[in-house]
Amino acid sequence: MAEQSGITCILCPNACQLVVHYDRSRKEITGLDNAQCKRGKEYAPQELFDPRRSVMTVVPIRSKFWKVTSVLTAQPVPKARIHDVYEEIKKLRLTAPVRRGDIVLGNVCNLGIDVIVTRTVLE
Repeated sequence: MAEQSGITCILCPNACQLVVHYDRSRKEITGLDNAQCKRGKEYAPQELFDPRRSVMTVVPIRSKFWKVTSVLTAQPVPKARIHDVYEEIKKLRLTAPVRRGDIVLGNVCNLGIDVIVTRTVLE
């Protein structure tokens, strides 16, 4: 059954207001209007059929200078699982030293995605 949806593409500064024609049962895009660049063609099916977002927050750290440090999922997680990911991240308590890119929570929620530190805290 053909459906239509309007979404805003967020992959470049154009922020195109896409009009997407699709068949949900076949997970197929049948038409795309208003895409000013090729990225909209990549973004539309992802956003309609498997929307994902990066999760970034702060966690407590035992450190001489900092009370919290920032963490981020290494890849975007399914939008429906964001709350579950936050709940797992909330359990973290770090101790310095940590380095930017260190994995502080591997395979969060069995999604195959790691949570990493985004700031080096040496002491």
